[in-house]
Amino acid sequence: MEDTALPLLVLSPGRDLVEVINGLLRRGGMAAHCTWVPGLHELAASLEEKQPQLLLVADRDEDVVGAAARLRDQVDPGLPLLAIHDELDEARLAKDLADGAQDSISFAMPARFQAVIERELHRRRLESALDSTLRTARDSRRQLETVLSRSNDAIGQVQEGILVDANTTWLELFGYASTEELAGQPVMDLVDEESQPALRGALIACIGGRWADHGITVDAIHHDSSRFPLELNLALGERDGEPCIRLIVPAPRREERHLAEDFAAAVRCNPRTGLLYRPQLLQALGERLRSPLQGGRRFLLCIRPDHFGGIEHDMGVIGSEDFVEAFARLVKSQILPHDLLGHYSGVGLMALLERGTERDAEAWAERLLDRFRREHFEFDGKTVQTTITVGLAFVPSTAPKAELIAQDALDALRKGRQAGGNQLFAFNRVDSDTRVQSYDAVWIKMIKAALMEDRFRLVLQSIAGLNGQDAHMADVLVRMIDPTGTEVLPAEFMPPAERNDLLKNIDRWVIGAALQLAAQRKEGRLFIRLSIASLSDPTLLSWLDAQIRTAQVDPDLLCIQIPEDVALERLQQVRRLSEALRERGLHLAIVNYGVSEGSVALLDTVRADYVKIDGSLLQGLSTNHDTQSRIGNLVAAAHEHQIPAIAERIEDANTMAVLWQLGVDYVQGFFLQQPEEVVLGES
Repeated sequence: MEDTALPLLVLSPGRDLVEVINGLLRRGGMAAHCTWVPGLHELAASLEEKQPQLLLVADRDEDVVGAAARLRDQVDPGLPLLAIHDELDEARLAKDLADGAQDSISFAMPARFQAVIERELHRRRLESALDSTLRTARDSRRQLETVLSRSNDAIGQVQEGILVDANTTWLELFGYASTEELAGQPVMDLVDEESQPALRGALIACIGGRWADHGITVDAIHHDSSRFPLELNLALGERDGEPCIRLIVPAPRREERHLAEDFAAAVRCNPRTGLLYRPQLLQALGERLRSPLQGGRRFLLCIRPDHFGGIEHDMGVIGSEDFVEAFARLVKSQILPHDLLGHYSGVGLMALLERGTERDAEAWAERLLDRFRREHFEFDGKTVQTTITVGLAFVPSTAPKAELIAQDALDALRKGRQAGGNQLFAFNRVDSDTRVQSYDAVWIKMIKAALMEDRFRLVLQSIAGLNGQDAHMADVLVRMIDPTGTEVLPAEFMPPAERNDLLKNIDRWVIGAALQLAAQRKEGRLFIRLSIASLSDPTLLSWLDAQIRTAQVDPDLLCIQIPEDVALERLQQVRRLSEALRERGLHLAIVNYGVSEGSVALLDTVRADYVKIDGSLLQGLSTNHDTQSRIGNLVAAAHEHQIPAIAERIEDANTMAVLWQLGVDYVQGFFLQQPEEVVLGES
């Protein structure tokens, strides 16, 4: 007990009193150790050496309490002092308090004696803890101020949407001379209007503790009103005891070993646009096409401004270079980090996109077209406005040749320009080839062989909750393995399977494997896609009943997905299916929600448990207010029917930040998690 007992000092003429106090405190269950101080001449040294938690003064001399209090105030002003007397009265208590004691106690009242000492010790501990906390806070504040002042990263602190502090690097980045010029401004004033929804959503998510380590891209506004792109990281912090959000722009950190790489990159890229030159672009394109695709499809696009000759005539050969730079910068601002973009000839650009579906790529191109229709470029007092033409080619996942795909995209661009420009023209070599039947014959053999030899595989993509909850849900996807062991994506084998009435067979394999997986996992809802062929199959429900009984699966773990266009085309059939699934305890989701005019009305007829907002609507969402409004209305309609909304094919943090604000409940996509292959039979 000696090591853990709280130290007390007892100032008294005799030592015997110390043992009496020790015994009284022990009987009261207090772990305290009393040290005797025989006189005032030793008190100051004892206070410094012992650092007691309490000072007890027992002396018949009425002046000792005041003298002890004065010494106490010199060494440890916060130390509680209690005066001990044989007997207590109001006059004695008043004098002790006036002399600096916290209270007076007497052995004649042992219960009060113990209670007062316990109270003062407790108060001392609380004050010590508070002082320690305040010191830690002050130290943390000083350390933070040091970090802010010395950090090469640009750091701004935001509370309730207001920029309250910023370091020198942040001020320099935005062109301000002092913190006073910038502090107090709404942080939204530092980014352009199109960047505000993403930043606002990220701030809301971050202050709620639901923002992971994602960076968002914004167009920032300099003090001189110029715009510049910025990558912002968000971190939850504290300032003056209140939560704040730190916006961090990491400083470029280049080590000496990277200098050669930087030099090589500079040689490969146009110094004004930062984009690859044509030879380097084609080389990078070939390398990318040889790498495996994790999901979705690849698309090659050629992008060229219309009527560039007129722009060059009006601005001059040199002046028109400013337009080329602005044109490239605008296109660059619309692509994702994993996309590939570069110069292919003259003022034309070539981009390789990886998107979920053909509709996603076309939606991206249409939004780029719309952006240029609305954009006004200012150069030396001249306003330039133009449209663009986009040629799009689909990249097959099997042995794609860069030269051939590039020619397809160029042909599509040429046809789009011949048709008047200001449009997207898509080229699909397979669909335009007159030998489609020969093409399909190969796929039919491959698909049938894969079904017979069990060469299909399930992969799962998690569905995450946007409100911090663990969704325990996953989308079931399928891959085919060819005879060489190479994975084939659905974008390759599903179209020929649909044209040749094989989708029902694939559906049944997927459903059977998903039931096996559900029985194995016994938790977490699985979302299974159903084709129009299976929807038309009159034996589907009876077959499904038998499969569920055999697998002994809880039907609540399964959600059948129907495309929106199929549901609208076969409304009554889907309504009956919805009721039948509900009777069996299964769930129904409408996928591709929002692509049709009848999206909202569909929910009045079909009782769905979920809707999945189509990924094509998310292309360019963070900067398109019309699309934001449209998705907001779709989500509101779903919520009116008490249906959770899931956004699929999320590809960047800006999009996810905007979805926070629009009320979307769940998200899924490659940005959050790559699909994971399922090995059936393993726990």
